[in-house]
Amino acid sequence: MNGPLRVYIIDCHDEVRRALAARLKTSPDIAVVGDTGDADEGLQKTTTLQPDILLVETKRSDGRGLEIVKAIAQSELKTKVIVLTSYASEWERVTMAHSGAARYLLKDIASAQLIEEIRAVMRQEPETMAPPK
Repeated sequence: MNGPLRVYIIDCHDEVRRALAARLKTSPDIAVVGDTGDADEGLQKTTTLQPDILLVETKRSDGRGLEIVKAIAQSELKTKVIVLTSYASEWERVTMAHSGAARYLLKDIASAQLIEEIRAVMRQEPETMAPPK
């Protein structure tokens, strides 16, 4: 792959999006190409920008997290979906995996580990960590 890994973020919380972007920008091989809190805008921008990775919070106030994951995972895009969640749920983890998410991670994951998980997804490595508890 040429150039940095391109990441788009969909999360309802402005401060979370800013923090994620700042954390990812510490890695020279990752470029945050945009972010939004709006589900429709996120789906449209992901389709237009075709990032390598979509980071998405599924426990959204509008209840559309699963819809976003399915829409992107089932599309013809090559975008890989990584779910970020504030607290883990085994039902949600299994549902997201079955819906096409490549990873299910807690939002408080260390920056270095998040960056490595993004790289691992792009290398098409299977998840090696135990699911978050």
